[in-house]
Amino acid sequence: MENNASKIEITKDLFEVIGVDSSDAEKISRPSMTYLQDAWRRFKQNKLALFSAALLIVIILMTLIGPSLSPHDFDYINGDIKNSVPSAEFWFGTDDLGRDIFSRVWMGGRVSIAIGLCCTAIMAIVGSIYGGIAGYFGGLIDNIMMRLVEIISSMPYLVLVILISLIFGKEIKWLILAMSLTSWCGTSRLVRGQLLQVREQEFVLASQSLGASPTRVIAKHLLPNALGVLLVDITLSVPGFIFSEAFLSYIGLGVQSPNTSWGAMASQAQGQIMFYPHELFFPCLLISLVMFCFQMLGDGLNDALDPRLRQ
Repeated sequence: MENNASKIEITKDLFEVIGVDSSDAEKISRPSMTYLQDAWRRFKQNKLALFSAALLIVIILMTLIGPSLSPHDFDYINGDIKNSVPSAEFWFGTDDLGRDIFSRVWMGGRVSIAIGLCCTAIMAIVGSIYGGIAGYFGGLIDNIMMRLVEIISSMPYLVLVILISLIFGKEIKWLILAMSLTSWCGTSRLVRGQLLQVREQEFVLASQSLGASPTRVIAKHLLPNALGVLLVDITLSVPGFIFSEAFLSYIGLGVQSPNTSWGAMASQAQGQIMFYPHELFFPCLLISLVMFCFQMLGDGLNDALDPRLRQ
């Protein structure tokens, strides 16, 4: 029995395109964009990350211009107005020595944020170079370098800070050195892991075949492939250093007078919390806001720079 379906002649007249106009082809097709452009597009969709970035910019600007907005110097002592509550003259009140908290909290923000950024820069540079060398060469060199990292990272952090403070003093530069001594170890492991994934790919082999030196291969080809993960690590490390500085200042190992920081202000205000809580509230508020902003910014960058989340 012959199949009746085989007798049906199929022509283009039997089909009709519905809902698609040829003039809309350019609108339907996805525009061509680079990796960074696509990352920025996805980052803009994260409203919380954008808000955190804007708030962080405002806080940094206030640390630069805030002290000049107050008519009172941050280190001026006036015993007649000590422990004053917030008022029209003293917007954040005064501390137990009669110093203006508004100017001091922004001046302390300069120190805290500067320490966080400096320590993070040292961590990123040293960790990237060390991890890049270990990940590129591999083998025996990688084993030796990673064993050194394990030895250094096993040193007690607080003991190192105390020893450096006793030997060199409690200046800010020595505090940055003490906080940065072991911080790069985690970054070096992170960069090494990323480089081990890409060092065997064709573009690395092509660069080596053309006679590129190991320094050029690491700097031009390998490290840029770890940039996304490294940026996320940097944004998450800055609040960690700020909190570490606040903790060290709180226990007396951080910034010393006449300089100040958020941690130093919190340490000084802890004895007044029962009667004058505003002295502790403002530095703690700024510490919390900065840590929140960097955490949300890091999460936003992680989502934006991860190619697996690209749509």
